[in-house]
Amino acid sequence: MKITDFISAGFSSLLLILAFPNYNFWPFAWFGMIPLFIAIHNKTPLQSFWLGWAQGILFYLGTLSWIINTMVNYGRLPLSVSIFLLIVLALYLGAYTGLFCFFLSCFSHPKVHKWLAASFIWVSLEYVRAHFLTGFPWASLAYSQFNFLSVIQIVDITGIYGLSFLIVFINVIFFLILDYFYSFQPEKMELSIFGNYVGVAVLLIFVTLGYGFWKNFSFGSRTGKKSLKVALLQGNIEQNHKWDPVYQKMVYKTYQDMTLKAAGSDPNLIVWPETATPFNFSSDIVNQKKLLQLGKESNSNILFGSPSYTEQRKDITLFNSAYLISPEKKVLGRYDKIHLVPFGEYVPLKKLLFFVDKMVTGIGNFGSGTEYTVFSIPDAKLSVLICFEVIFPDLVRRFVKAGAEFLVNITNDAWFGKSAASYQHISMVVFRAVENRRPTIRAANTGITGIIDSRGKIISQTDIFVRDKIIGNIFPEKNYRTFYTLYGDIFAIAILFCTIVYGGFNFYRGKRKQRWKKNRSISNS
Repeated sequence: MKITDFISAGFSSLLLILAFPNYNFWPFAWFGMIPLFIAIHNKTPLQSFWLGWAQGILFYLGTLSWIINTMVNYGRLPLSVSIFLLIVLALYLGAYTGLFCFFLSCFSHPKVHKWLAASFIWVSLEYVRAHFLTGFPWASLAYSQFNFLSVIQIVDITGIYGLSFLIVFINVIFFLILDYFYSFQPEKMELSIFGNYVGVAVLLIFVTLGYGFWKNFSFGSRTGKKSLKVALLQGNIEQNHKWDPVYQKMVYKTYQDMTLKAAGSDPNLIVWPETATPFNFSSDIVNQKKLLQLGKESNSNILFGSPSYTEQRKDITLFNSAYLISPEKKVLGRYDKIHLVPFGEYVPLKKLLFFVDKMVTGIGNFGSGTEYTVFSIPDAKLSVLICFEVIFPDLVRRFVKAGAEFLVNITNDAWFGKSAASYQHISMVVFRAVENRRPTIRAANTGITGIIDSRGKIISQTDIFVRDKIIGNIFPEKNYRTFYTLYGDIFAIAILFCTIVYGGFNFYRGKRKQRWKKNRSISNS
């Protein structure tokens, strides 16, 4: 390996970092992997792994740099420790890119088969990353395209993995075009094989964009649809004030005043962010009555986040919850967050990592909810996703399958500070709206608050770290169920299965070829 190989891999990282929010140069994703492909050509599998790992580490260091701010300002960790933990995370996540390059270099078939395998291997590893150790699908390749409405419509069939597959395949095509005119391989690709690749790429793009234009038109027309008016509140409460008893009245009064002002627009639903109440709604009877009275005064349903708990035999379990109250001063329901934030709301493998909660300030000991709750208000049904639950596609679709006609994401992104993280977060919400064809509204303590329609178009959004509100109309989808809602990540699972089978066959073929050469050598001697 040469230093130029690592420079090429690093350039690939830079292109892909720029494709994601908050840079949003999304076209870079369609050719950003080419320098990596150039770097690993003619390399051994182990050499390819090192180059891929280096590329992945640099990419995640750039994309997830906001984690340092979170750990320093809110986890109260020293800067040196925070940088160390970010590097550890980047080492782990970057290993997936390393494995991608390793497996790609392992294929001994003619290069037409080898490069065809690239999209399969990438999607398989993205799917594993999204589920292994509770999963971390942040910065999956497809998310770079959230502004490209015509191309993202395909995810209501394939999920995000179909789009990742297409992006990697187009990168391969561009690489092979360069290879054909300036060969990087010992043997130049045959014209017929080259033509087949380009033909398949053109067909995939034509089908994807054609489908996208059709869905954009279909879901862009709201004729005959009944709208629902919503008000989304962004209180911009400082994180260190949120649970300080001195500021409790101020925090509540902020949302009270914003609610009464929003009520002047006569919304059907007013939404507060995650844990917006500076008290435990289930146990603080005085403040509970005040909030129920506010629902009556505003003459609107109010959805808000609040801590809650259950007690069994003196064992108390805390929950990160969402409540819905009505103008009739009734509690219409409660949802307990299902997918908790590791090292934020609980410590995974606590017996093994017993020392972690002593190191990090503010780690909760929350329980996980078990029900895919669907709330009902007049004319619509809704479900709530709390904080980063919304980045898990399979979790979200289960609420829609249970009957949700629109989705609500409540979150507190104050942890991210003024970084790209808030923009990355909402970009993933876009895909949940498209996958399930459900308008999705979002209330965030410090932003980004917004309304996203069922095409994935962000209709309106706030800036970060300002006190603001959004009032607008959405169009709940009553009966429509997408392929993705019904069957989930069947595309990704099929790709993973094919990759394992093909990889196993390729491994067997290689071993068989080695034995044949060995036997031939013995017989000749």
